[in-house]
Amino acid sequence: MAHFNSAHRLFNPDWDDAKNFEVFGLCSNPHYHGHNYELEVRVTGEINPDTGMLIDLKWLKEIIKVEVEDKLDHKNLNIEVPEFQKLIPTAENICIVIWQWLRKSLDEQYDLKVRLYETPRNYVEFPAE
Repeated sequence: MAHFNSAHRLFNPDWDDAKNFEVFGLCSNPHYHGHNYELEVRVTGEINPDTGMLIDLKWLKEIIKVEVEDKLDHKNLNIEVPEFQKLIPTAENICIVIWQWLRKSLDEQYDLKVRLYETPRNYVEFPAE
């Protein structure tokens, strides 16, 4: 599990503030708001008979730090993260972007699933089951 704190604003630039508030509520605050995100990464595949491991968890932890935590922790997603300058940083979109970043670092032999908690009760997964 990994953890990061980020600020964001949910808004569609093609809409006025009233429409954004109607759709996104308080999450469309023009002064942004933040979350303490929790991330679960699930890697599945065949165990390597030479090592007895599916994957080196120390290596996976480092990849998560570099590819996710360093890019998102204490950042304003709308302003500081290039992927979200034109993509609304919903939990769903954040989860997909994280999956894409991690997928590039993992060998194709592994299956990857990402679960992102925006709050302790609200989470999204990619890919969906």
